Amino acid sequence: MLGLSVPSHSFPIVLLRTTTKRGVLQIRNMRAVVQRVASASVEVEERTVSEIGPGLVVLVGVHESDAEADAEYICRKVLNMRLFNNETTGRAWDQNVMQRNYEVLLVSQFTLYGIMKGNKPDFHVAMPPQTAKPFYASLVEKFRKSYTPEAVKDGVFGATMKVNLVNHGPVTMQLDSSQLS
Repeated sequence: MLGLSVPSHSFPIVLLRTTTKRGVLQIRNMRAVVQRVASASVEVEERTVSEIGPGLVVLVGVHESDAEADAEYICRKVLNMRLFNNETTGRAWDQNVMQRNYEVLLVSQFTLYGIMKGNKPDFHVAMPPQTAKPFYASLVEKFRKSYTPEAVKDGVFGATMKVNLVNHGPVTMQLDSSQLS
C-alpha cells in the first residue's frame, strides 16, 4: 500500500490507496479523534441536544471515498480501545468503554479534513454533505448495534455545535481507517 504525499505546507494527511476490482485507484481514510472524558455535551442554538457522563467523545471526519469497511473499522476500534484503568486491579490502560459501561458521544466534524491552502482551509477531500449525512447516520447506528443503543449519543449533523467536554487525563487518540486491521 502506498501513502499519498501531501505538500509540506498543508495539514499532514496520509491517505490509503487501494485498487478496486476494476483496477481503479481509490483513496480511503475515515478519521476519528477520540477523547476520554469525565462528561460532555453538545449544544445547538443554546439548547443541549446530547450529553454523556464518563466515556468517550469521538470527533468523526468522513473522507469522500470512505466505504463500509472504514466505518466498521472505526466502530470496532473505538469501542475496544483500552483507555480506562481497571478499578479492581489498578491496571492502567486495561478496560474499554463497554467494559466500564460508559457512554460514547459521536460528533461529525468535516474540518478534520481541512487542508491549508495559504491561510484558508480547503475541505475538498471531505465527503459532500448530501452523501456524508446518511453515511454518518449509518456509523452512529453501527455503534448503537455494537454496544448499547442508549449509551451512544450524537450531535446534529451539519449544525453549528458547541461541544463541551471535561477531558479526563487528558487522553486524546487519533484513529485513521488507513490502519485497517
